[in-house]
Amino acid sequence: MDADGPLDHVFFPDSGVLSVVAVYADGSIIEMATIGREGCTGMQAVFGAKSSSIRVLVQIPGSAAKMSRAAFMRAMDSMPSFRSLMHAYVQAFLEQVMVSVACNGAHSLKHRLARWLLMMRDRTDDDALPITQDLLAEMLGVQRPTITNTARELERAGLIERGRRQITILDRQALMKVSCECYQLIRTRTAFHLPKTYT
Repeated sequence: MDADGPLDHVFFPDSGVLSVVAVYADGSIIEMATIGREGCTGMQAVFGAKSSSIRVLVQIPGSAAKMSRAAFMRAMDSMPSFRSLMHAYVQAFLEQVMVSVACNGAHSLKHRLARWLLMMRDRTDDDALPITQDLLAEMLGVQRPTITNTARELERAGLIERGRRQITILDRQALMKVSCECYQLIRTRTAFHLPKTYT
């Protein structure tokens, strides 16, 4: 899904992870939020939008249920429980974006990388994440050598293992200690709005 493109469908991931990114004039991007099985794309449709204001990229492939915007709007109008769930998701999503923005300005790359890896892990069923260091650099808004050095530091500490087009989390608890408080804050706020997310 691209910014200013038509919002014809809403996708509800069953597996995999999506990234919501900001796109700059020079073509560079930075991640604002992630979407997994707790949410959906096209949440602007909750407010009646017919076009997307964001770019959504698939980071970890998976499957998703697809619903037309028209069917989504009918469900919003006719099913109070669905409408309440979507409002709860929008709140959780907005809080994730706000914490991520603050995190990007306040915390070191090491803290942010640990948070990002943990958030990806929360949305998958495997410690092995099929992501590259180029992707990490792009999502966290830094140069490739910078992310390589930071990932190497986490690897030397025994927290992750870097492979070809893959990063494996070896010690999730230790990675949580390295992460900034933003990881737990996002997790807590998501669980508050969407109680069954982490069960």
